[in-house]
Amino acid sequence: MSSAAFDFAPVWADNLPAPAARWAGSPKYNFTGGNNDGDEIPIDGLIDAANSVMRREGRTLATYGLNSGPQGYRALRDFLAIKLKRDAGIACSADDILITSGSLQALDLVNAVFLSRGDTVVIEQDCYQGTINRFIRAGVKTVGIPLDSDGMRMDALSAALDDLKRRGIRPKFIYTIPTVQNPTGTILPEARRVELLRLSEAHGVPIFEDDCYADLIWTGERPPALYAMSTTGGVVHIGSFSKSIAPALRVGYIVAGWNVMSRILAMKTDAGSGALEQMVLSEYCTPHFDEHVPKLRRGLRAKLDTLMESLNEQFGTAAEFEDPKGGIFLWVKLPDNVDTMKLYQSALAAGVAINPGPEWSVNKPHSQSRMRLCFASPSHDEIRQGVAVLADVCRREFGVPTRSGNVEQR
Repeated sequence: MSSAAFDFAPVWADNLPAPAARWAGSPKYNFTGGNNDGDEIPIDGLIDAANSVMRREGRTLATYGLNSGPQGYRALRDFLAIKLKRDAGIACSADDILITSGSLQALDLVNAVFLSRGDTVVIEQDCYQGTINRFIRAGVKTVGIPLDSDGMRMDALSAALDDLKRRGIRPKFIYTIPTVQNPTGTILPEARRVELLRLSEAHGVPIFEDDCYADLIWTGERPPALYAMSTTGGVVHIGSFSKSIAPALRVGYIVAGWNVMSRILAMKTDAGSGALEQMVLSEYCTPHFDEHVPKLRRGLRAKLDTLMESLNEQFGTAAEFEDPKGGIFLWVKLPDNVDTMKLYQSALAAGVAINPGPEWSVNKPHSQSRMRLCFASPSHDEIRQGVAVLADVCRREFGVPTRSGNVEQR
C-alpha cells in the first residue's frame, strides 16, 4: 500500500478561497477583528442566568426548537422586539425575528435569498470586510458609494443608481451599515435616511441594513432604523449581540416581513442556532441589558481616547482620523506613500496586528494608506505600547512619521 498522501486537488469545488493558515496564537498587540473587552463581559450575570434558565427550562433542550419553533427561543425574540421598538423605533413582533448563529449567518442567509452569480449590489465604498469577501466569493459585482463624515453620500448614490438604470442593471439591494459604520464609525443622519429610502423606492431596490454596532453609540441616542422609517417594507434588518455582550456567543438576528422571512427561513437548514446561548442571553438581557451597555460604552470610550492620544503622541500629524461616534474601531489615514498591506506584514512580524485599509474597501487604491484599528480588546497599556511599536515599524519601512516634523499634538 502506497504511503503517499491522498491528492484531494482534483476534487476540490470550484472557486474555493485560499486555504487558511494554521493559528499561531494571538499577536502581542492585537488591533484587529471584532473582539470586545474581556473585562466588560458580565461573567457573573451570565453564570447566574445560565443556572437559572437551565434549572427552569433545561428539559426543552430535548427539542430542536426549545418548544419555540424554528425562528429561535421565544423569550429572546420577545426581548428583541421590545428592545428594537425602544432603541431603533422598529415596530415588530417576535414572529418577524429569526435568531441566527451570529450576524455572519444572517449575512449568508440574506445573500442566499437575493443573490446569484453575476448580480450587482450597491455598497458603501469602505465597508465591512466580511461582506465584501462574501460578495467576491459569490461572483457578485459591487458598486461602491463614497462616504463623508455623515456616512454614505446620497448624491453619489443617486448618480450610481441612475447610471445603473441607464445600463439596464437593477441592483439586488443596497447594503449599508448606517449606524456606527464599519470601518468609518459614521452615523447616517435622519435626513439622509429619508433620502436613501426615497431612492430605494424610486428605483425598486431594497435596502439591506446591517445594524450590528448600534448599541455602542457614546451618547446612547441614535436615529431610527431604516427598517422603522420605511413605509413600504423594502428593508431587511440584521443585528447582533456580539458587540454588546460577547462575540463568542455567536447570536445574531434578522428582522423582516413574512414575505421575506418565509424565504430566509427556508434557507436556514441547520436545525436551529445554539440553544444554550439563546437561553442565557434572554435570561441575562431581559433584566440587565440596560445597565450593562452604558458601562460597556464608557469603558470603550476610554480606550478610544487612549488610542487617539497614543496616535497623536507617536504619529502626530502623519495620522489623520475623525473621532467616531461609537463602536470599537478607528479608521486612520496615513500619508499616501504608506502601503498598509505592506505595513501589516512588517508590523505583524514585530508583534502588532492591524487591519489594512484595502481589505475594507471596494476601492483599494482609495484605501491603500488607511488602516482600521480595533481598540476594544487590548488594555490601555497595550494600546500605548502597540502604537509605539507600530510607529517604529512604519518609520523604518516608510519614513513615517519622521523623528522631528510630524510628531506634534493635534
